[in-house]
Amino acid sequence: MTEKLKILFVCLGNICRSPAAEGVMRRFVEKSGLDDRIEIDSAGTYGGHRGELPDPRMRNAAAHRGLTLTHLSRKIREEDFEEFDRIVVMDDMNYENVHRLAPSREAAGRIFRMAEFCRHHPDYTYVPDPYYEGHEGFELVLDMLEDGCEGLLEALKNEGRI
Repeated sequence: MTEKLKILFVCLGNICRSPAAEGVMRRFVEKSGLDDRIEIDSAGTYGGHRGELPDPRMRNAAAHRGLTLTHLSRKIREEDFEEFDRIVVMDDMNYENVHRLAPSREAAGRIFRMAEFCRHHPDYTYVPDPYYEGHEGFELVLDMLEDGCEGLLEALKNEGRI
């Protein structure tokens, strides 16, 4: 058996967008029968929520789509660059923060923006933070994450990674 492809999703606090991306991607991977080939995790660039479950509003919105988000928040570490094949960030601030942590150019080459994989949200160059938004903000984020995760899975297949 080949080594698993490892994907890390990153947002600011690891309580809204990245754990939701982890849950959405996990569903796509399982439905595709690839759970023995792909490992998924998430982290934040800010560690103030370390050990917390995702925001209750995100868990509620995700639950309406049949997703259970149980990830406990953690901060991204330098070792993540060695462990993960892809680091997918939610916005430009996260991109820059994660890029600064990269120990090498090769490691920095593993960082991607989630919006790069979205095919049905052309007006967005980033996944907006729903933390200060109402219910619609969480729904938009989940729509974008479903779009982006599907696009990411397709890109990995097209690259022959899975």
